[in-house]
Amino acid sequence: MDKNLKKGLRRLAEDAEVGLARSILRWKYKRERGTSPGDDYLEARSRMVADAAREVIVQRGKKVIDEIRKVYSKPGTGEDSDQ
Repeated sequence: MDKNLKKGLRRLAEDAEVGLARSILRWKYKRERGTSPGDDYLEARSRMVADAAREVIVQRGKKVIDEIRKVYSKPGTGEDSDQ
């Protein structure tokens, strides 16, 4: 895949994550306080939330992959071991 295309797709995904976080934060602030903070504050806060969510997903994904590797690296485990 072309590097520029890959960068563009990644940027698009990151912008979508930030946009979703911004929408949720705006809704939350309006619900709790009746007003939403300024756009600059929402932008900064939504980027922090999106980064934190991405980090959680990466860490959990690594744990899942490690567990799958453990299961499949042990001989005699799995469904076929009974036969």
